[in-house]
Amino acid sequence: MPRIAIMSSDSAEALEAAEVLRAAYGEVPPDEADVIVALGGDGLMLQALHAHMDGGKPIFGMNRGSVGFLMNEYAPEGLMERLEEAKSSTIHPLRMTVRTEGGEPIEARAINEVALFRQSYQAAKLRLVIDGHERLAELICDGILLATPAGSTAYNLSAHGPIIPINAPLLALTPISPFRPRRWRGALLPDHVTVTITVLEPEKRPVNAVADHTEFKSVREVEIKADKKATGYIMFDPDHSWDERILAEQFRY
Repeated sequence: MPRIAIMSSDSAEALEAAEVLRAAYGEVPPDEADVIVALGGDGLMLQALHAHMDGGKPIFGMNRGSVGFLMNEYAPEGLMERLEEAKSSTIHPLRMTVRTEGGEPIEARAINEVALFRQSYQAAKLRLVIDGHERLAELICDGILLATPAGSTAYNLSAHGPIIPINAPLLALTPISPFRPRRWRGALLPDHVTVTITVLEPEKRPVNAVADHTEFKSVREVEIKADKKATGYIMFDPDHSWDERILAEQFRY
């Protein structure tokens, strides 16, 4: 029987579910567990993945939140059998390096996306460089994001970016409300590239940078690349796989 540690959000539904599972299956500390069982929504799953990145602990989520795209259906019965049959997917986060005026570079990881947003009423002006080659000298927009396959169905999809199959070696670079060039809708990039985004006119048009839940104010330059040395594992029921959900999402209307 797999030893489980239980992690839940603070919603009433998640807390109640955690008590039900503890009574039925027991619990051990995370460092002694074979599987982390996460109860909540997609936000909690991101927290769990960040907390246990590189720990080798797979995470099996059950939806006690709202959307739950990263979660399995909640059912307390037969949990041990489900864990034995579940399929595991490997994910690698993005590593964001932020530079601010006069400050040392600061790093943060993102499982879904790294996003830059205008801080004031004026649109941001950004310069885009891919692997040292300038691709856009000036992008005027509300912001831009670089999404992993895991994050391609989240904010990236809402910003009209492409959905990426989970095992595809790609990243989605998607503008947010682009003004100039108006017809640029983003790009699909190999996941081995380094994306450097420089903020133009930073005093007049300040920009914030966000890696999942970590935000930095008034950045000057952001460098983003996939962190292939960092690894997380997420588990799904065989009939509820991530590949199937991503495929189904592309046919929703």
